[in-house]
Amino acid sequence: MPTFLGQNQYGKAENRVVKITRDGATHHIKDLNVSVSLSGDMDEVHYSGSNANVLPTDTTKNTVYAFAKEHGIESAEQFGIHLARHFVTSQEPIHRARIRIEEYAWERIETSGAGARAGADEAKHSFVRQGQETRLTQITYDGESWEVVSGLKDLVVMNSTDSEFWGYVKDKYTTLPEAYDRILATQVSARWRFNWTDDAREMPNWEESYEQTKKHLLQAFAETYSLSLQQTLFQMGSRIIDHRGEIDEVRFSLPNKHHFLVDLEPFGLKNDTADGAVYFAADRPYGLIEGTVLRDGCEARIPVDLSNL
Repeated sequence: MPTFLGQNQYGKAENRVVKITRDGATHHIKDLNVSVSLSGDMDEVHYSGSNANVLPTDTTKNTVYAFAKEHGIESAEQFGIHLARHFVTSQEPIHRARIRIEEYAWERIETSGAGARAGADEAKHSFVRQGQETRLTQITYDGESWEVVSGLKDLVVMNSTDSEFWGYVKDKYTTLPEAYDRILATQVSARWRFNWTDDAREMPNWEESYEQTKKHLLQAFAETYSLSLQQTLFQMGSRIIDHRGEIDEVRFSLPNKHHFLVDLEPFGLKNDTADGAVYFAADRPYGLIEGTVLRDGCEARIPVDLSNL
């Protein structure tokens, strides 16, 4: 049977870029992991091996580092936009660029000042890697329109009360007791799609948008009296949509980090929530709750499987 070439792309994955900006004695860190994927008029390289339209992946790597110096890194989103625009507009065979970026946060270490040089201000150049979440963004450009999807992963949150789970379907295999005061914990993976689509519109303030979106996500988690993790998911997404006009779609993947009361009766001990309960934190298996929240009138575009984004 004859064959033909389907969708294809190529690029350089996981370029680690650390940019240090010195503002006198105060230093600032941007720590990124940048992956570049390019597609376009690439049929011939697959059919005959001709590299006439191929920009080497080593060149894309070099471009990432050069742009970090030439343009700086104001935000992950802005850096990705610079790269995507460059690849599409500078290389005729390239019709579409996708830039994926992970950003790792660093927190400044507070010092006593005892080690500062005589007559100098305290040097603010020491950092500790934050262990909360990893910030994410994906920039896609086809020469005419943009799609910017940002988000985060590995943000672990917990409510030690104000969560229940009861009234569910029961059959002969159901053993789970109803819970009227339980721990609700999850490891948030979230993506949100911006409604900025072209250069003619003013860009969002990417840094402010991320901080505020994360704030509303966390506040909704903390302030929702939860009867199900699905309810909490919807409240988190709705709060983001309601407060951030630049965002039209939010998708969550929330593994339920189960905490089970330990049976201490064999040791003559009562273990209940009213008096310093002890729990077993189970890592697997786990419930996995996923869903998308949309602004009215908008269509879902974020992939169901967030690992594909």
